[in-house]
Amino acid sequence: MQLLTELHHNPSILYFQKIYQAEELLLEAHEHYQKQSYRNRCHILTAQGVVPLSVPVKHGNSKIPIREVEIDYEQRWADIHWRTIQSAYGNAPFFEFYADYLKDIYDRRPALLWDLNLDLFKLFTKLLKLKKPIHHTQTYVKTYEEPVQDWRGELHPKKEPDILRLLPYRQVFGSKFASNLSILDLLFNLGPEASIYLQNSAAFC
Repeated sequence: MQLLTELHHNPSILYFQKIYQAEELLLEAHEHYQKQSYRNRCHILTAQGVVPLSVPVKHGNSKIPIREVEIDYEQRWADIHWRTIQSAYGNAPFFEFYADYLKDIYDRRPALLWDLNLDLFKLFTKLLKLKKPIHHTQTYVKTYEEPVQDWRGELHPKKEPDILRLLPYRQVFGSKFASNLSILDLLFNLGPEASIYLQNSAAFC
């Protein structure tokens, strides 16, 4: 099965769980930007609970091709994000192993949201040892037929996902398991075991 989905910012564990179920991945590279979506935000677990991290973009209310969306660096979001991530996961078992790789991407200050998200996605696939063919769409197609599974828009911050389930794992904060977090949570807490977890979760579904 070839999975078609949009490119998310620090994608969720559910996002990668679905990728593990696919044989190939097709990233939507010719859609228009949609505000209030996972294209520019993610969720992490802090001492105060689950909090969103949003990347501000220029002209976010306009219908701009996704690969042309510019990041607004007049707001010091990168510093705020990094401090929040550091505070949330500084005591996680594998934070020190992965932190520098992540910070390096933030420090590069990519001009475009697509480039930032793609750099992060490539890092995560490397850390997860995810070896599947990954392609980009060459044009926008509204409707796909098999063997492509169109998963665009299935994960949304305002929609509770009910199609995938996650197995509980140890987390830094809280007595109750928090699901639907960024892949950062899984990597910092489980380290190399994150890929095994995703394989098992994919089979569990």
